[in-house]
Amino acid sequence: MLKAHPFICLFFTALLVVVLITPLVRKLAWKVGAVDYPNKRRINRKPIPRMGGVGVFCALIVSLLLMVVGARYFGWPPVLIPSAGMPVNYYVLAVGVTIAFLTGVIDDIYHLKPLPKLAGQIIAASVAAASGLVVGNIVNPFAGGEIMLGWVAYPVTVIYLVAYMNIINLIDGLDGLSSGIACIASITMFVLAFNAGHPDAASLSIALAGATLGFLFYNFHPASIFLGDSGSLLIGFVMGVVSLLNVTRVAGLTTIIIPLLVAGIPIIDTGSAIIRRMRAHVSVGQADRGHIHHRLIQEGFDQRGAVLLIYAWTAFLCLGSFIMTQVEVWPRTLIFCVLIVASSAFAAKLHLFEPVLRHHYDPDTGHDELIGPDDPAFEEETRRAEQAAEEHREHIVNELLHHRANNHMDEVAAQEDTDKQSVEHTDDSSKQ
Repeated sequence: MLKAHPFICLFFTALLVVVLITPLVRKLAWKVGAVDYPNKRRINRKPIPRMGGVGVFCALIVSLLLMVVGARYFGWPPVLIPSAGMPVNYYVLAVGVTIAFLTGVIDDIYHLKPLPKLAGQIIAASVAAASGLVVGNIVNPFAGGEIMLGWVAYPVTVIYLVAYMNIINLIDGLDGLSSGIACIASITMFVLAFNAGHPDAASLSIALAGATLGFLFYNFHPASIFLGDSGSLLIGFVMGVVSLLNVTRVAGLTTIIIPLLVAGIPIIDTGSAIIRRMRAHVSVGQADRGHIHHRLIQEGFDQRGAVLLIYAWTAFLCLGSFIMTQVEVWPRTLIFCVLIVASSAFAAKLHLFEPVLRHHYDPDTGHDELIGPDDPAFEEETRRAEQAAEEHREHIVNELLHHRANNHMDEVAAQEDTDKQSVEHTDDSSKQ
C-alpha cells in the first residue's frame, strides 16, 4: 500500500519550481525570439512568449530527483530506478522524454517544418519503446486468455506516443486550455496509478499535475506565456508514458480504454479535425478555425468561459473513467456508453465535424484558394459542396440499385434455364 505524503511533496515541489522559474523562462523566450504574434488563426491580440515547457521540464526533473532522494534517505518507495526486476529502463526512457522536449524547444525557436518535427517525435517514441515501455500482451475480453502482440507491440507503442503528443499539441489554442486539461487528466491518472499500487506512474503523473497547475498561474487568461511546443509535446509524451506504465506487461480492455477517456477532449478535437478536413477535401494538416475552442468562441463564450466549459467536460470524462475502475462489468459498460453518447452529442452540437474551409476558384486571380466562413463566397461554396455530395450519394444508390436489378435478372434467367433443363430432362425420361 502506497503512502500519500511522498506524492504530496512531489506535487507541491513541481508547482513551486514552475512558479519560481517561469518568469525567467519568459525572459528567455523573448531573448531567443520564441514569441507568438497575432494572426488570423490565433486568439491572442498581442505578442506573447511561448516555450513555457522549459519550466515544466525543470519542475519534473527537480521533483523526480526529490523522489529519488526520498527513496534513499526517508523510506519513500523506490521509483524510476532501473533494476533487474523492472521491465522498463528508466535511463533510456529519460532520453526519450528529453528528445521530445528538445524537439519542442527547437520548434518554438526555429519553427520546424512538419517532417523534421514528426521525425523528432518518432525518435523520442522509438527510444521509449526501446526502453521496454511497451504493451506486451492484451487480455482477450471475449474468449479469455491473452493476445500476444510480439514485435507489433513496438510500432503500436510508437504510434500511440506520437498520437498522444499531437493531440495535446492541437488542443493548445486558448489561454490555459491544454495545461488545465493536462492537470485534470494527470490528477486522474495519479489516482488510478496510486490505487493500483504503481509508484512510477503515480510519481510522474502527480509531478506533471503540480507542474501544469503551477504553470496556470501564468497561462490562464490573460496569459503572459504560452506552453509552446516545448510544453505540449513534453506533456503529451509524459501523459502517454504514464498511461503505458500502468499496462507494461499485460493490458486489459479497461486499462486501454481509461487513458483514452481521460484524454477524451483532445482525442475528440483531433478526430473531428481530421474528418472535417477530409470532408472539405483539404490536407489533414491544414490549419483551420474549427477546433472546440474556436466553436465555443463563435457561440459567444469568452476565453475564460470556453476554457472552464472544456475543463468541466474533461472532469466529466475523468470522473466517469475513475468510476469505471470501481464497478463491475455491466455498470462499467453503461458508464462508458453514457460518456461516449454525451460527448458525441456535445460534439455534434458544436458542429465539430462541419467543414470550415472550402475550395473557391477566384476568376480574378485564376487560382483555387481556401476560404473560411468570413468570406462572402463561403456559403455558396458550401451549398455547391452539399449539392455535389447529394448527387454523389444518389449516384451510388442508383449504381447499387442497378447492380441489384442486374443480379436479379441474372438469377431469374439462371432459374429459367434450370427449369427448362429440368423439363427437357423429364420429357426425355418419359419418352424412354
